[in-house]
Amino acid sequence: MKLEGIHHITAITGDAQRNVDFYTRVLGLRMVKKTVNQDQPSVYHLFYADEQGSPGADITFFEFPGAAPGVPGAGMLHTIVWRVGSQEALDFWTGRLTDEGVDVERGGDSLRFDDPEGLGHELRVVDVADKPLIADHPEVPGELALEGFDGARAYARDPAASADLLAALGFEPGDGRYEIRGENRGGWWAYDEAPTEPGREGAGTVHHIAWASEMDDHESWRERAIEGGARPTEVIDRFWFRSIYFRELSGVLFEIATLGPGFDADEDPAHLGEKLVLPPRFEPMREEIEAVLTPIENPRASTG
Repeated sequence: MKLEGIHHITAITGDAQRNVDFYTRVLGLRMVKKTVNQDQPSVYHLFYADEQGSPGADITFFEFPGAAPGVPGAGMLHTIVWRVGSQEALDFWTGRLTDEGVDVERGGDSLRFDDPEGLGHELRVVDVADKPLIADHPEVPGELALEGFDGARAYARDPAASADLLAALGFEPGDGRYEIRGENRGGWWAYDEAPTEPGREGAGTVHHIAWASEMDDHESWRERAIEGGARPTEVIDRFWFRSIYFRELSGVLFEIATLGPGFDADEDPAHLGEKLVLPPRFEPMREEIEAVLTPIENPRASTG
């Protein structure tokens, strides 16, 4: 039983339309679900991924309109690492991001930058057997596109405190990070020394990271988390996947999410993310929910 790398990463935005523009138009991802935060349905939950909405390429955002900028600190994820296939891809993204006014830092096989709200990203040339998870975009050639997550970095005061839990979850230490690899996909997790100042959740910070589980293994992962010293929630049905949540011992909020049912459970795969979709239990509240959400335009839907 192995986790299949990263399932998704969820962050916070204070401006949904700017967020949509950056992740779809600039980074070339596809909006694969426009829905609401199921714990607070008055705010958006926006999902961007590859063309199929695959776990492993899925970055999501809660919109809290006008949210103050956050600052990552101890117990918070600070950098999301994406795969690209070549140095030519790094050249492409250096030019594209610079043209958009984004400051970039090029170094060897990697490129670092922040999104408009300060969320840290790194593109890294990686040679793995995993299937590239690519979205179609008219300005981003497929061979240069983002290929899904490679790993993520968090701040910790005492990284060793998390070692037993990570071992229980199947993470293997090596080269300053923890590797996790399932039958079809893998990734990694790493800690950096935390800043002296405490972190503050807000726009541009990560809310949680989710790791991918096969459907039949999900309950067993809950037991593994307990054995490792965590206090996971009961299984929560998120309609498109099922989840458990717990704090790892350095303070980062972990989720283990199933690889199904998937985003095509209630939408035609050709039209993912083009309209507001609500899990069935929220449909009776649709009129109330739509009245408080900020209208946003999905560039792909408007031109498709």
